[in-house]
Amino acid sequence: MRSRKIISQNKNAGRNYFLEEKFQAGIKLFGTEVKSLRNSRCNIKDSFIKIKNDEAFIINMHVAEYKNGNIFNHEPLRTRKLLLHRSEINRLRKATSLNGYSIIPVQIYFDGSFVKLDIALAKGKKIYDKRRDIARKDLNRELQRDFKSRNLFIK
Repeated sequence: MRSRKIISQNKNAGRNYFLEEKFQAGIKLFGTEVKSLRNSRCNIKDSFIKIKNDEAFIINMHVAEYKNGNIFNHEPLRTRKLLLHRSEINRLRKATSLNGYSIIPVQIYFDGSFVKLDIALAKGKKIYDKRRDIARKDLNRELQRDFKSRNLFIK
Protein backbone atom coordinates (compact mmCIF):
# COMPACT_ATOMS: atom_id res chain seq x y z
CA MET A 1 0.00 0.00 0.00
CA ARG A 2 1.25 3.45 -0.90
CA SER A 3 1.67 6.23 1.60
CA ARG A 4 -1.18 8.73 1.86
CA LYS A 5 -0.43 12.35 2.78
CA ILE A 6 -3.51 14.53 3.19
CA ILE A 7 -3.13 18.00 1.67
CA SER A 8 -6.51 19.56 2.45
CA GLN A 9 -9.91 18.51 3.77
CA ASN A 10 -13.39 19.95 3.43
CA LYS A 11 -14.49 19.73 7.06
CA ASN A 12 -17.84 21.36 6.33
CA ALA A 13 -18.80 18.56 3.95
CA GLY A 14 -20.03 16.18 6.65
CA ARG A 15 -21.66 19.02 8.56
CA ASN A 16 -23.64 20.49 5.66
CA TYR A 17 -24.34 17.40 3.51
CA PHE A 18 -25.38 13.77 3.73
CA LEU A 19 -22.49 12.02 1.93
CA GLU A 20 -24.14 9.23 -0.05
CA GLU A 21 -21.39 7.73 -2.22
CA LYS A 22 -17.66 8.47 -2.50
CA PHE A 23 -15.37 8.33 -5.53
CA GLN A 24 -11.62 8.71 -6.00
CA ALA A 25 -10.52 10.93 -8.87
CA GLY A 26 -7.22 12.06 -10.29
CA ILE A 27 -6.62 15.70 -11.25
CA LYS A 28 -4.96 17.10 -14.36
CA LEU A 29 -2.36 19.57 -12.99
CA PHE A 30 0.57 21.73 -14.06
CA GLY A 31 4.03 21.24 -12.54
CA THR A 32 3.89 24.39 -10.42
CA GLU A 33 0.53 23.26 -9.02
CA VAL A 34 2.01 19.96 -7.85
CA LYS A 35 4.92 21.79 -6.21
CA SER A 36 2.50 24.10 -4.46
CA LEU A 37 0.41 21.12 -3.32
CA ARG A 38 3.53 19.50 -1.85
CA ASN A 39 3.71 22.57 0.41
CA SER A 40 0.00 22.05 1.35
CA ARG A 41 -1.04 25.32 -0.28
CA CYS A 42 -4.56 24.32 -1.31
CA ASN A 43 -8.14 25.07 -0.27
CA ILE A 44 -11.18 23.06 -1.41
CA LYS A 45 -13.73 24.55 1.02
CA ASP A 46 -15.71 26.58 -1.55
CA SER A 47 -15.17 24.28 -4.53
CA PHE A 48 -17.62 22.03 -6.35
CA ILE A 49 -17.65 19.58 -9.26
CA LYS A 50 -19.51 20.14 -12.50
CA ILE A 51 -19.97 17.73 -15.41
CA LYS A 52 -19.75 19.20 -18.93
CA ASN A 53 -19.55 17.27 -22.20
CA ASP A 54 -18.94 13.89 -20.54
CA GLU A 55 -16.03 15.29 -18.50
CA ALA A 56 -15.85 16.25 -14.82
CA PHE A 57 -14.27 19.54 -13.70
CA ILE A 58 -13.52 20.98 -10.29
CA ILE A 59 -14.36 24.66 -10.01
CA ASN A 60 -13.12 27.17 -7.39
CA MET A 61 -10.34 24.96 -6.01
CA HIS A 62 -7.66 27.39 -4.84
CA VAL A 63 -4.07 26.25 -5.34
CA ALA A 64 -1.72 29.06 -4.33
CA GLU A 65 0.93 30.16 -6.80
CA TYR A 66 4.28 28.46 -6.36
CA LYS A 67 6.52 31.03 -4.71
CA ASN A 68 9.61 29.99 -6.70
CA GLY A 69 7.68 29.85 -9.98
CA ASN A 70 8.48 32.02 -12.99
CA ILE A 71 6.31 33.69 -15.61
CA PHE A 72 4.75 30.30 -16.42
CA ASN A 73 3.20 30.00 -12.94
CA HIS A 74 -0.40 28.76 -12.85
CA GLU A 75 -3.60 30.70 -12.17
CA PRO A 76 -4.80 29.91 -8.59
CA LEU A 77 -8.54 29.49 -9.29
CA ARG A 78 -8.49 27.89 -12.71
CA THR A 79 -10.91 25.10 -13.61
CA ARG A 80 -9.18 21.72 -13.43
CA LYS A 81 -10.19 18.50 -15.18
CA LEU A 82 -10.89 15.42 -13.07
CA LEU A 83 -9.83 11.97 -14.23
CA LEU A 84 -12.72 9.54 -13.73
CA HIS A 85 -13.97 6.45 -15.51
CA ARG A 86 -16.83 6.92 -17.96
CA SER A 87 -19.17 4.76 -15.84
CA GLU A 88 -18.47 6.91 -12.76
CA ILE A 89 -19.16 10.11 -14.71
CA ASN A 90 -22.44 8.66 -16.02
CA ARG A 91 -23.49 7.60 -12.52
CA LEU A 92 -22.68 11.08 -11.16
CA ARG A 93 -24.54 12.82 -14.00
CA LYS A 94 -27.61 10.65 -13.47
CA ALA A 95 -27.61 11.29 -9.70
CA THR A 96 -27.18 15.05 -10.03
CA SER A 97 -30.11 15.23 -12.42
CA LEU A 98 -32.22 14.12 -9.43
CA ASN A 99 -33.42 16.90 -7.17
CA GLY A 100 -31.11 18.03 -4.37
CA TYR A 101 -27.95 16.09 -5.18
CA SER A 102 -24.59 17.73 -5.80
CA ILE A 103 -20.99 16.62 -6.15
CA ILE A 104 -18.55 18.04 -3.61
CA PRO A 105 -14.86 17.45 -2.87
CA VAL A 106 -14.13 15.86 0.49
CA GLN A 107 -10.34 15.74 0.62
CA ILE A 108 -7.27 16.05 -1.58
CA TYR A 109 -4.17 13.98 -0.89
CA PHE A 110 -1.03 12.40 -2.31
CA ASP A 111 -1.35 8.67 -3.00
CA GLY A 112 2.29 7.82 -3.49
CA SER A 113 3.36 10.42 -6.04
CA PHE A 114 -0.11 10.94 -7.52
CA VAL A 115 -2.52 13.69 -6.45
CA LYS A 116 -5.97 12.24 -5.75
CA LEU A 117 -9.26 13.87 -4.85
CA ASP A 118 -12.05 12.18 -2.92
CA ILE A 119 -15.41 13.43 -4.12
CA ALA A 120 -18.83 12.56 -2.78
CA LEU A 121 -22.34 12.50 -4.09
CA ALA A 122 -24.10 14.60 -1.48
CA LYS A 123 -27.54 15.82 -0.51
CA GLY A 124 -27.85 19.04 1.46
CA LYS A 125 -28.91 18.93 5.09
CA LYS A 126 -31.78 20.98 6.42
CA ILE A 127 -31.41 22.97 9.64
CA TYR A 128 -33.34 20.38 11.67
CA ASP A 129 -30.99 17.64 10.38
CA LYS A 130 -27.99 19.63 11.60
CA ARG A 131 -29.63 20.12 15.01
CA ARG A 132 -30.34 16.40 15.26
CA ASP A 133 -26.68 15.61 14.51
CA ILE A 134 -25.49 18.06 17.16
CA ALA A 135 -27.90 16.56 19.73
CA ARG A 136 -26.70 13.04 18.85
CA LYS A 137 -23.04 14.06 19.29
CA ASP A 138 -23.81 15.70 22.66
CA LEU A 139 -25.62 12.58 23.85
CA ASN A 140 -22.72 10.34 22.79
CA ARG A 141 -20.25 12.64 24.55
CA GLU A 142 -22.29 12.46 27.77
CA LEU A 143 -22.54 8.66 27.53
CA GLN A 144 -18.77 8.38 27.04
CA ARG A 145 -18.12 10.57 30.09
CA ASP A 146 -20.57 8.55 32.18
CA PHE A 147 -19.06 5.27 30.99
CA LYS A 148 -15.54 6.50 31.76
CA SER A 149 -16.46 7.67 35.26
CA ARG A 150 -18.18 4.36 36.07
CA ASN A 151 -15.18 2.35 34.89
CA LEU A 152 -12.85 4.41 37.06
CA PHE A 153 -14.82 3.53 40.20
CA ILE A 154 -15.16 -0.19 39.39
CA LYS A 155 -11.41 -0.84 39.42
